[in-house]
Amino acid sequence: MLTIGTLANIKHILQKELFNGSGERLLSVVTVTKTFKKKDKRACYLCVLTTAPPVPVVTLCLVKQYEQRDSEYKRKRSWQLDEIKWIDGRNEQFETHEFDIQLEKLYKWYALNLHERQNFLAVLNRQIQKFVRGPRAEFRNVPSAWLSEKSPEKIAAGRAGAANATQKPANTDDEEDEEEAQEFTALTDKEANELGKLFSECDFAIKDAEQFIEQLSKELHDLDGANMQSVLASEQKVLKMMEHIDNAITEADKFETRLDSYEDILGHVKETMEKIGGKNAMIEIANNNNIKLMKELNKVISQLDLPHSQQQALDEPDLKTAAGRKAAIAAAQCLQQAMNSDIDPALLRLEAVQDQRKRFEKWKQKFSATVSRFMNNLFIHLGNEIGDMPVTSTELTLPNHSNVHRELTPYTELMHWSKAMDRKTYDGLMRVYTASLSKIYDRDVRNFFNLAKMQVSDKLRNSREDLDMSTSSRKSAVSTIPYGTLGINRDQWGPGVDSADRVRFDALLEKVLAELEPIALQEQLFCINFFQMDVISPTTKNTQTTLDMEKDKGMEMSQSFNASTASPTSASTDAGGVPQKRIDRQINEDVRKLMMGLFGCLEPELVSFIQSFERVDSFYSLYVLVRLTQHVMSAQDTHSFLSMTFASALVQVKRNFDRFMQQQLQSIKEAKLPKRSKAILPYVENFENFAQTAEGIFRKSDRRTDMEKWYLQLVNAIFEGISIHSQEHPKTPSQVVRMENYHHMYALLAQLKVPGLDALKKEAKLRYNDALKAYVTQYFGRPLEKLNQFFEGVQQKVAQGVKETEISYQMAFSKQELRKVISQYPAREVKKGLENLYKKVDKHLCEEENLLQVVWHAMQEEFIAQYNYLEERIQKCYAGAMINLEFNIQDILAFFSDIARSH
Repeated sequence: MLTIGTLANIKHILQKELFNGSGERLLSVVTVTKTFKKKDKRACYLCVLTTAPPVPVVTLCLVKQYEQRDSEYKRKRSWQLDEIKWIDGRNEQFETHEFDIQLEKLYKWYALNLHERQNFLAVLNRQIQKFVRGPRAEFRNVPSAWLSEKSPEKIAAGRAGAANATQKPANTDDEEDEEEAQEFTALTDKEANELGKLFSECDFAIKDAEQFIEQLSKELHDLDGANMQSVLASEQKVLKMMEHIDNAITEADKFETRLDSYEDILGHVKETMEKIGGKNAMIEIANNNNIKLMKELNKVISQLDLPHSQQQALDEPDLKTAAGRKAAIAAAQCLQQAMNSDIDPALLRLEAVQDQRKRFEKWKQKFSATVSRFMNNLFIHLGNEIGDMPVTSTELTLPNHSNVHRELTPYTELMHWSKAMDRKTYDGLMRVYTASLSKIYDRDVRNFFNLAKMQVSDKLRNSREDLDMSTSSRKSAVSTIPYGTLGINRDQWGPGVDSADRVRFDALLEKVLAELEPIALQEQLFCINFFQMDVISPTTKNTQTTLDMEKDKGMEMSQSFNASTASPTSASTDAGGVPQKRIDRQINEDVRKLMMGLFGCLEPELVSFIQSFERVDSFYSLYVLVRLTQHVMSAQDTHSFLSMTFASALVQVKRNFDRFMQQQLQSIKEAKLPKRSKAILPYVENFENFAQTAEGIFRKSDRRTDMEKWYLQLVNAIFEGISIHSQEHPKTPSQVVRMENYHHMYALLAQLKVPGLDALKKEAKLRYNDALKAYVTQYFGRPLEKLNQFFEGVQQKVAQGVKETEISYQMAFSKQELRKVISQYPAREVKKGLENLYKKVDKHLCEEENLLQVVWHAMQEEFIAQYNYLEERIQKCYAGAMINLEFNIQDILAFFSDIARSH
């Protein structure tokens, strides 16, 4: 524990080495380490410093000592007292070493000496209370006695010298109080020089302290006497000075009285000026209000003013001439702007405003009725005029009615005005336009499709008067089995069409679709522009609601409705917070609804046109599927009326296509062999033509995947049918039926080169090879049967334990017996048996597949294999016996070659 002397020594060292140079005085110091570095050997000191008067500045300083630098002290940080937020002593117990100080961050300290810690906190609190003018730091968990007692250093010193307390003079308490007020201060250089000079003049002071004290007392007595003489000598001057002070006080009283009077006058002037200022402010406010009112009234007048010429144009509009239309449109737009003007709700209460708005409403209704009557007559007239025109053209084209669009284009602005101002009139005109033009388009579309049906094929037109009749009515005394059914023989199919008719139909279908697109798109674009269908625009506000001033809610609705109509919301913005997708969907729905009214018969006629030919030849559905898909996928606007119409027709075509393919699949599964049937099954033979036709249609189409899916089902069904029907064939062996049909399918799949059918192509080849092997095994058999049976007996003996070299000693398998069996198969008889076999194979196989030589070669390989086996047995079991067959491999090859060439 550090003593009072030790503390004083540290303070003296720090004061002398660090703070004297800067003119600062050390008030208190505590030796600390950081809480988490208690074992740190470097000394660290927290110091409370003050500068010299007259304006002392107290700071908190952190000093570190570095041993490696010969005990050098260095100031690390300094803080002002007002930077301290709070000091936390952790615990009010004296034995607590830790304490925290919150500055720009939280510092946690550990005091090495408890007395230093106590003295430091007490001095720091006293300096904060004395010098901090603003919010003072809060001391937490610190004993309240520390914050009010004397310096702990002096308390400890007093305790240490308690034994000598009775020997002190009576004024000891006062001196201690004074010392407490005056903290320890080191001697300055001047004070040290004066003290040295005093001691030099009194050398005896060191030897005789009493004499030194007596001399000092004498000098002090002489100084006191001199002071008293000086005071007595200056008494007259003091009296005169007191007199002057009294006079000054009197004059100051007079001056203060005069200042009070001036203050009263100024107070009255201030009150008067405040009243004048208030009146001026009220005048200025009233003037500003009048100016604003004038501006609002001018604004209302300008907004609600409608020139006489425009009033006349609204009362008696001339819509037939270009000049009259221009004046009427300009007047109508001004009326729309005036009715939708942004007027303060309070001004709407003015009677003049209400009267003017009533006039606007009358003009609007009168002008709207005139526009409605004129446009209604114009729509009907154009519809009747074009509808009465005869259509005599034999060329497959759809009439273009751009002349109607040219006639109506000058009236586009009137339709836009009607949509914004009178939605009822607008909707009525749209219905009249739809009803008038739909009759024209219905006539044109029906004539167009009738002409297209007539131009498809001369064969179809000559043999069938009405392509829309049912199949039963078109076919009498003719087979009802559709043309191209896979599971039925071709001679049982109903009449069909040739490939040229199909190509002609495909070309005509493309022309039909190409003719429909520009007409429908042209009409759609005109309607969108003419009827402003790409803009969400409500009608004008209800003036009756505006006139109802008793309901505030009605006022608010009118104001918001007014704002919305003032600027119509186009399809590229949000209307009233409605999501953009919903707006686009509503616009598309309105356009399709209008186009459906104009071209109501388009989709039924297109579907009827397609179905009429599908009933004649189901392969037409393949062509239609490809063509319609191309037009649907290439459409720029997928939500347009024509795209949706084509897509709807495409759905039905896809169903017809799937139904046709399902019928083909079912015909394969239900196929029955006729009594006189060829080896190649009907559906195998028919599938070649079917696949080639389908590939010609779908080769470069986006719908190829649909066809490949059906390919897989059809080929798998054909494979299953071959396995089943091969057992039911009346004449041809089942192995031949399977071999030839699988070979036919393998060749066809290899020719088609469809990537999705590669696995089935490999399977077809595998099944073909299995059937070939099975046929050769069964019908070639073993031409050297007895010889094979002889060696089978030999093999049994070998299995029983008889050595192969000893077989010849067995009675039944002696060399004589072997020669006897071999003598039964002379070369001539063997060749004769092969000739009979060749005739049988030739009778089994059909000429279309040309597999005779393949099968004959396979039998040759089988015969050679049997011959090699027998020769091997003879050489092993009868080695050296000079026993051989009467023919060799070269003879066998010659036999097979001669037989093949002779036939």
